[in-house]
Amino acid sequence: MSRVIRRPRSAILALGAAAVLLAGPAAVSAAKPSADDLGVLFGLATTKDGSLLVADATQGIVAIRGGERTLFAALPGATDVGAVGVGNAFAITGGGPPGTGAASLYRISSGHAALVADLFAFEADVNPHPAEVDSNPFGLTVLNGGGVLVADAGGNSVLYITGQGHVDWIATLPTELGSTANIKALFGCPAGPPDFCNLPDMIPTEAVATDAVIGPDGAAYVSELKGFPAPTGESRVWRIEPGTLHAECGTSDACEVVADGFTSIVDLNFGPDGTLYVTELDEASWWTVEVFQAPTGGTINACAWGSFPFDCDEVATGLPIPMSTTIGGDGTLWTTLLSLVPGEADVVPVQ
Repeated sequence: MSRVIRRPRSAILALGAAAVLLAGPAAVSAAKPSADDLGVLFGLATTKDGSLLVADATQGIVAIRGGERTLFAALPGATDVGAVGVGNAFAITGGGPPGTGAASLYRISSGHAALVADLFAFEADVNPHPAEVDSNPFGLTVLNGGGVLVADAGGNSVLYITGQGHVDWIATLPTELGSTANIKALFGCPAGPPDFCNLPDMIPTEAVATDAVIGPDGAAYVSELKGFPAPTGESRVWRIEPGTLHAECGTSDACEVVADGFTSIVDLNFGPDGTLYVTELDEASWWTVEVFQAPTGGTINACAWGSFPFDCDEVATGLPIPMSTTIGGDGTLWTTLLSLVPGEADVVPVQ
């Protein structure tokens, strides 16, 4: 895979946000008075009229048009949004206590968010990836037939939900051995804490599902963020055959890796020309952002459609905490930056 290095920018800063990416955004779900100041940002989407929608975990879904922001729908804890026409959308909330509205899919119409499906209840009942019962919906894609795909970062699974709220699972991502070299380097081993420095060279590492999108071929493309020990260069993009149900990626012939060598992928987005944009939270892994609160800079990659594995080049690197991208109505590539820093997070053009 081609990795063209652009000129990096320093993005080391102190964070004021809670560690919400893996644990869920419940800790930052206090409502804000208006959409003027964005809070903690996750997913992005574009409506048919060219407006942008951003999932702001502090207040809900915010619409941006012509530089002006309005609250599209109050939905604290929102992690992603997908437009349906102009005035409607689907949105998900991230992990949180059962019965609080967390870990759920909502339909937004006329500014009101109505519950479609409780995804934590599905996880508790079915638990497709049996490591533990955990649900943290993180990525969403609206399908042409009216259903929705959801990447559940807590359940390490990809879910399909009908417009009527029926939930099933498409695939789970595998737990495999991951390198401890990065976490040891971050802690300054061998002089660092023994709990980290004495880890074996490789340990079981969960593949956290962060997004699921539909490609030009009708297949689902799923991104992973490698959990502890936060290895670099080991996150991948999976392709899942159309019509697949109940596939265990890693052993199922319905799944294949079509791009790899990434670090802590948090978002996928197909452009109109078939280009797949892959967003890496931080080149030194999510650990530097969430635990050390000293990010080194993330990257947006453009992967050309045509053959597998994808040929991917870096569009921009050294970005301070990018979380999501979308293609605007005029073809502009937008991203969220400083995404976990309330009051400083913003939606900005990349190219």
